[in-house]
Amino acid sequence: MKKIALTLAMTAAIVLSANTPVSAADTTKQGYGQGTAVDEKNRPTDAVEFNSRYSGNDAYALTEDNERIILTFDQGYENGYTSKILDTLKEKNVTAIFFLTGDYAKKEKELVNRMISEGHMLGNHGMKHASLPTLNDSEAEEEIMSLHQYMIDEYNYEMQYFRCPCGEYSEKSLEKLQELGYKTLFWSYAYVDWKTDSQPKAEEGFEKLTKSAHGGEILLLHSVSSTNAQILGEVIDNLRNQGYKL
Repeated sequence: MKKIALTLAMTAAIVLSANTPVSAADTTKQGYGQGTAVDEKNRPTDAVEFNSRYSGNDAYALTEDNERIILTFDQGYENGYTSKILDTLKEKNVTAIFFLTGDYAKKEKELVNRMISEGHMLGNHGMKHASLPTLNDSEAEEEIMSLHQYMIDEYNYEMQYFRCPCGEYSEKSLEKLQELGYKTLFWSYAYVDWKTDSQPKAEEGFEKLTKSAHGGEILLLHSVSSTNAQILGEVIDNLRNQGYKL
């Protein structure tokens, strides 16, 4: 079974007692991963704080590699752009992490097999894309591990990274993921690219993705975006020209 290691920050965690559900998606509206407040290395300060709180739970919004940017794509459904994205990644010799839902893994076998054969990582985005904090312990385990086992059975691929559906998490859910052997990846930058009927202009997307660049960045993208498919090659070239590895 194929497993690929990813080096992640292991900074000391601040232990929190609250298990109140938190939505990274909601905090994005307030600046999470948007770079509205950054440190001297251009890293969003909320992502730095997230790592300091939750790295002890194997949950990360940044990696420790200050020379590298990691591209990640959430794969909820297919919109016809993934092949072009894969073509660009292959042309530019870049590997990415694709977070699959169960529906995507079952319906898009040709694309999933291509991701594997071309050396990309596959991450777990939940069998039903359910919000983990709304589930009890056994339901959460089923949501996570049913897709995990399906990928082993169908693709001989063992997932090791999880992205919380809708960015919703609680300390309890992070602990459960860690118990099941998963590292949870959030992001240090994202922009609104998932609204298929309201896509950002290419110039706008390019400017946001290149000006927000920072070492250790986990960049969240969606492959349903026509803009992302259009600008990805130029973005990769620009990030490399800035000195980052991808």
